[in-house]
Amino acid sequence: MHNPPDPHVRVRGAREHNLRDVDVDIPRDRLVVFTGVSGSGKSSLAFGTIYAEAQRRYFESVAPYARRLIRQVGAPRVREISGLPPAVSLEQRRSAPTSRSSVGTVTTLSNSLRMLFSRAGEYPPGAERLDSDAFSPNTAAGACPECHGLGLVHRTSEELLVPDPSLSVREGAIAAWPGAWQGKNLRDVLDALGYDIDRPWRELAPADREWILFTKERPVVTVHPVRDADRIQRPYQGTYMSARHYVLHTFADSRSPALRARAESFLAGAPCPACGGGRLRPEALAVTFAGRTIAELAALPLTSLARLLSGAGPADDAAPGDTDGGDTDGGETARVLTADLLARIGTVTELGLGYLSLDRTTPTLSSGELQRLRLATQLRSGLFGVVYVLDEPSAGLHPADTEALLTVLGRLRAAGNSVFVVEHHLEVMRSAEWLVDVGPGAGEHGGRVVHSGPVAGLAGVAESATRRFLFDRAPAPARPVREPSGVLEIGPVTRHNLRGVTARLPLGVLTAVTGVSGSGKSTLVGAITEGSPGAERMVTVDQRPIGRTPRSNIATYTGLFDVVRKLFAATGEARERGYTAGRFSFNVRGGRCETCQGEGFVSVELLFLPSTYTPCPECGGARYNPATLEIRYRGRNIAEVLDLTVESAAEFFAGIPAAERSLGALAEVGLGHLQLGRPATELSGGEAQRIKLAGELQRPRRAHTLYVLDEPTTGLHPADVEVLMRQLNGLVDAGHSVVVVEHDMEVVASADRVIDLGPGGGDAGGRIVAEGTPREVAAAGAGPTAGYLAAVLRGGRGPAAGGV
Repeated sequence: MHNPPDPHVRVRGAREHNLRDVDVDIPRDRLVVFTGVSGSGKSSLAFGTIYAEAQRRYFESVAPYARRLIRQVGAPRVREISGLPPAVSLEQRRSAPTSRSSVGTVTTLSNSLRMLFSRAGEYPPGAERLDSDAFSPNTAAGACPECHGLGLVHRTSEELLVPDPSLSVREGAIAAWPGAWQGKNLRDVLDALGYDIDRPWRELAPADREWILFTKERPVVTVHPVRDADRIQRPYQGTYMSARHYVLHTFADSRSPALRARAESFLAGAPCPACGGGRLRPEALAVTFAGRTIAELAALPLTSLARLLSGAGPADDAAPGDTDGGDTDGGETARVLTADLLARIGTVTELGLGYLSLDRTTPTLSSGELQRLRLATQLRSGLFGVVYVLDEPSAGLHPADTEALLTVLGRLRAAGNSVFVVEHHLEVMRSAEWLVDVGPGAGEHGGRVVHSGPVAGLAGVAESATRRFLFDRAPAPARPVREPSGVLEIGPVTRHNLRGVTARLPLGVLTAVTGVSGSGKSTLVGAITEGSPGAERMVTVDQRPIGRTPRSNIATYTGLFDVVRKLFAATGEARERGYTAGRFSFNVRGGRCETCQGEGFVSVELLFLPSTYTPCPECGGARYNPATLEIRYRGRNIAEVLDLTVESAAEFFAGIPAAERSLGALAEVGLGHLQLGRPATELSGGEAQRIKLAGELQRPRRAHTLYVLDEPTTGLHPADVEVLMRQLNGLVDAGHSVVVVEHDMEVVASADRVIDLGPGGGDAGGRIVAEGTPREVAAAGAGPTAGYLAAVLRGGRGPAAGGV
């Protein structure tokens, strides 16, 4: 007799990160939401265990030689998982930013558009039909030879390279040159070549100035350095590099974001004179469809592009019949390709991204936008019987767009798939068919499944941190609305979809800037410049990583590690051995383990298998050499201190004011569960943002400061939002100003003032539709925000730090 397949994914003995030997059964073919406070272990269960095991099983079927070419995650720490189908992960992580990656390439819409122009475009008389590659700026066949398919050329000038011509070269006239030894070397080489580096720049001969800044020559000369009193410097062979060459080389090749940004400040970007910014060769730009070139269509918002392709709406200025594009087989090819494009565009616009254009580069997109673009691509893939694992797909979504997201997730499930979502958004939780609540707390206080079942069942779980937000409708205590102490004038701003927009930002209060995705919120707030009246000191607290390598961690970022190293260096045994604070750094020679160079792990190369990382055989992951680990402070060595959580470290360093200040600030923003040595690369965007906020909170209170936060609640459980809002309101009560770009209506309802942009995204937005107190904006009824804000205010479900 045939037994039906088990309808559950059964996890037994999951111990990834802080999971405590978790056993859980999760139904397949359902919309399942994993939730819990930040650090509870929900992502460790959904991504670190379930998805990681599905990926491991898939790779076992791949040839070993091919396996090493694919980035793999390690095998999860779990005893057994049964009933697990193939899995597809859609996370919010972005790959290395590149201007060649765009909305069109991520969604593959560019491929369809290129095919449309190749097969159904209108060619000039006598022109040969081009292959689709000829319409891609990322191929040799299509890229403009002048700008290499970028559409921009970067040039520099004497004014940019030498902002103050009254200075001499020795005094730093050439601002574009590097600092420290490399800059001194270039000055010494120039001196050895016979140029006067002590005369003011403007007094040098024009020919000399031209050569110094723009020559392509690379002369080599013997440099005789000026001898310092305390050291002898020997002559050496120095090579000269012009200022332009240095700037262009750094901008093109440096892997340091800071160096590239500095180099870019000495460059002026302008549309390529050969292609006019179209990025393609002339023969490709000569082909049109509906009267437009492919570059013109790629620059349109997707909603406008869809109207043009469907032959309706104001965007379509082509003559009737032009959409055949001169197709020699009649209009059938054009109709088929156009229908395919419209269907693909439809899934993107359904997710609230119709304001994007195909040529919008991925570095300018938020991580939430990127994930939804990938989700739109999956909707068209037609996969059946797989598990989709998504990381907070509602991130960055206005409530109006969240409804469309839920529709899309329902379609994925209706197509015969399982949809597992890590999510904090209450409406997404309420729409789930099964809820897995992990907790009850964070870190060592979490790691258990406190509920796995229908959403309604969570109402009876008293220890759940999620329960009261889903089911408790009791009004929060009211808080008086604070009155502004002044006004900051912004604008007029003309950028992206904003056209001469001006705004009056109230000071001394908490202001929420709202609007649907793409309405222009971040663009408006990004126009605030430090130094303008009301913003003499401005701090932007974003979700970008606090470090790009595992060597950066919470302790190093907050300055706590400097305190810790000094404490160890001050112990009696350390002083006897002559150890300084530098001995206790894992980033420099002396105290670190040289086998792993202080990283704690080594890469093991396996023939025909992927490289794998294992704990260092010398230090066992401790990062330090044995002699350093012999030094103890209050019974622990330096590696054991880095393994402490913020909570535990606060007890351990009791009585040390400098340490208590940093640890107290971290605990205040809800990060007590994180280990001091947790690498920056393993932190979520929300955690990184709160660490930055903690860094600000621990500083001595200064004069009035304007704090700007872009979607600070992204990635935060409602319980964590409460903690965050307490801190932000505390800053306002201390006399500072706080501006948040926000979609969480409960946070917006708690603000003192609201500026609502819209009414739509892209060209349909870009103006202020309402401003005032939350109740005034809700009563105005202008734009999509008003209705959702009014519903929160009516329900009395107050904000994190008190109601309205």
